[in-house]
Amino acid sequence: MAEKKWLTEDKLALILGLVLFGLSLFNFGGVDPLGWAVKSNVWLEPGQMFSAATGAYKGMSGVLSLILTWIFVTVMLAFGIRALGGDAKRFMVSFTLVFFIGFFCFAIGHYAVVAATPNQLAKYNLKWAMGLTGEAGFIVALLVGIFIGNFMPGLAEKLKPALRPEMFVKIAIVILGAELGVKSVDALGLASAVIFRGLCAIVEAYLIYWALVYYISRKYFKFSREWAAPLASGISICGVSAAIATGGAIRARPIVPIMVSSLVVVFTCVEMLILPFVAQHWMYNEPMVAGAWMGLAVKSDGGAIASGVITDALVRAQAMAVDGVNYQPGWITMAATTIKIFIDVFIGVWAFVLAAIWCTMIECKPGQRMKLGAILDRFPRFVLGYVITFIIMLLLCAKGGDLLKMGKTAIGDTGPFRAIFFVLTFFTIGVVSNFKKLWDEGIGRLALVYIVSLFGFIIWIGLFISWLFFHGVKPPLAS
Repeated sequence: MAEKKWLTEDKLALILGLVLFGLSLFNFGGVDPLGWAVKSNVWLEPGQMFSAATGAYKGMSGVLSLILTWIFVTVMLAFGIRALGGDAKRFMVSFTLVFFIGFFCFAIGHYAVVAATPNQLAKYNLKWAMGLTGEAGFIVALLVGIFIGNFMPGLAEKLKPALRPEMFVKIAIVILGAELGVKSVDALGLASAVIFRGLCAIVEAYLIYWALVYYISRKYFKFSREWAAPLASGISICGVSAAIATGGAIRARPIVPIMVSSLVVVFTCVEMLILPFVAQHWMYNEPMVAGAWMGLAVKSDGGAIASGVITDALVRAQAMAVDGVNYQPGWITMAATTIKIFIDVFIGVWAFVLAAIWCTMIECKPGQRMKLGAILDRFPRFVLGYVITFIIMLLLCAKGGDLLKMGKTAIGDTGPFRAIFFVLTFFTIGVVSNFKKLWDEGIGRLALVYIVSLFGFIIWIGLFISWLFFHGVKPPLAS
């Protein structure tokens, strides 16, 4: 069933993210409405896996917390799917499988031998651990998703109604804005520096990337303009959203942005499995460079921000193990998120520019005019949610004291939901990455452009620009 015109998945993500954020604000009135949400813990015994998010519900069993969270999230999303015009019952059945598979993958990543950092070894009576932190669960979820998508087509088909990675990550980003707003109170100077540097970095990177990919696609691979423009937008930096927006701006056939978007999803998986570990081993002494690099190099919203989350954990663990430096969590993620957010804002601007060029210089159809409303429709609404929650929490907590404590309790409520939606993003990205199907559809030549561009210059230019703008910028130390 077609989505209703008044509501898109992007707007729905904004609404649902703001609902969760709004509920968390009751903490400023002394009420903790979401503290029962399930939180994954580093564990050795299965009974330690889950617990309620906040101390107000410390008597609640982890299993009950998990069940309540599943019911709440499933019903909330089902209402949203129904509002979009989808089949809520089919979604609920599929989502139940997605939720439990994804969340148990996340729990496996919290096993102490995998997740415990060097400063936690004594706590868990361990002599050695991988030190990947609990965010290793994201990688487990991604790998399991890839396995299901490529080797268990029957199960993948059953999960299909709930495979909405872009919606999941957008909800998580709206929530993330609130968390970063609270954390920024302790380091306002650093937060503003990250935002400014991120804006400069994406403008410079985008203009270089796009022009190079478009030129290579046209000159050496002989793609038409219809293919080269969405390919340049999708490969260069912005991913799925940019490919779709560009396709609409130049009036490309629907198959064009769909094929490019599929390619982006596949290579996002590859980047997510490689780049965070590269950053861990060679960039732990420049943590903000590592975060910015994820934002510039990994293409999809979900992939870039999820890679930022993994990199945040891996780099902090490596810095602790090698140098004994314990950075605050979240700042590396903020660098990746900030850059990706500015990129999403820039998509609308770039779509407007391309629409103008195609209308006035390439197609030159008499009487055709650009409509401002069409450009505004391309503006990612979840970005607005990220900004709103960030600013509100920043203003509420700016005076510190009890207000800051209440703010930290509030993000303690939303933190588990952010983690859940990130897990869902990782898992569903993996499932939709059916490599064989894409190859059968003739994506080989497009993939070759992607490989040449990605490994030939995008990763390296992104790394240089990240270093240029974030070199020497360090996250605050954990107290």
